Amino acid sequence: MNDHDVPVSTGAASARQVSAFYERHPYPPPVDDLKAHRQPWDDRRRRAEYHLFWPAEPYREDLSILVAGCGTRQAAHYALRWPRAQVIGIDVSARSIEFTRALKRKYALANLELRQLAVERVAELGQRFEHVVCTGVVHHLPDPDAGLRALHDVLEPTGTVKMMVYAPYGRAGVYMLQDYCRRLGIAATEPDIRDLAASLKALPLDHPLAPLLRNSPDFADRAGLADALLHPQDRSYSVPQLLDLLGRAGLAFARWVRQAPYLPWCGALASTPHHARLIGLTAEAQYAAIELFRGTMVRHSVVAYRKDRPARGAPVDFNGEAWLDYTPIRLPGTLAVRERLPPGATAVLINTKHTYNDLYLPIDAGQERLLAAIDGERTIAEICRERGDRSLARAFFQQLWRWDHVVFDISRVLTQSDAQTA
Repeated sequence: MNDHDVPVSTGAASARQVSAFYERHPYPPPVDDLKAHRQPWDDRRRRAEYHLFWPAEPYREDLSILVAGCGTRQAAHYALRWPRAQVIGIDVSARSIEFTRALKRKYALANLELRQLAVERVAELGQRFEHVVCTGVVHHLPDPDAGLRALHDVLEPTGTVKMMVYAPYGRAGVYMLQDYCRRLGIAATEPDIRDLAASLKALPLDHPLAPLLRNSPDFADRAGLADALLHPQDRSYSVPQLLDLLGRAGLAFARWVRQAPYLPWCGALASTPHHARLIGLTAEAQYAAIELFRGTMVRHSVVAYRKDRPARGAPVDFNGEAWLDYTPIRLPGTLAVRERLPPGATAVLINTKHTYNDLYLPIDAGQERLLAAIDGERTIAEICRERGDRSLARAFFQQLWRWDHVVFDISRVLTQSDAQTA
């Protein structure tokens, strides 16, 4: 528990409260059309997603995927985007499962199975999974440690977890309004939610909640408003608390899903007098310090592995020469801006998934040629032979990786290493 936990009863009573809440307020708001979620997904995007989680493994699509706490549509998204995968979605809410089942029928998602089941009881499925997705769920569990341990126990030894939890500092306004609602006895009923939405229009413009009201989709409708401010079980995790949570469950932090906001080499912090001190810290200490400096993170999204995962080579590393055999794969969402450029730049790269406006990467003409040569097939060495200076490429491709513009397929490096060892 931390300072932002909602004081509710624990155990079965709390679980029943959460289940009943989602029966009344299914979240996210149900949809009957998934076209927007299908169109951007092609083989290249699937490869980028795969190597974000498995940089060292050869690409494959026939994954076993568990979407734990799938809500009204998330499991359907995965089944649609990964047609060769076998996807199971579980949720405590029967109503949410029914909304997802309607999407399954409409889009003939034969690769999707659905069960009304609590995360803590996931072992009842009787199988293990290569990829576990649990976003926006752990922070609503009465016992997050038990829930995450249950997910660990159904994860294949070489599997990966994608998890999102709330972060405390950017949600300060949320917790203030949650307390306000408790003090006034505001309940998650339609009249109270309607009155709350109307009252929030009078919120002072400088209130800590005001930026979220303007910008967050969580407040765009009444279901989102109820989920944010009237949920019966809500807690958040700072970086150190999140890393401790993973460790207690037998999981190891691998990377942030989007890492640039946490890195001292990216954004405004890179040019401050504190940069040298930051890079002298351990990675975990860097993340914790930068969370405090940024101050407005509302969530943390992580990639995690089992602690007892069989070793499969070194992580992404630019210190030796192995990086030359990495195959860069562009992440979707990068924009190349060509207006009002810094001196010497031919473009500025922006990842549209980032929410901080200091995370832009200027590139020059030589770097732009290297970027254009990325096709998801050629290694950095092959690109350099055709397009650029190897000595310049090292720093540039490391930048692209740190700033979330590429991931790497490093399986070729490990295959060569295995062959040499044999």
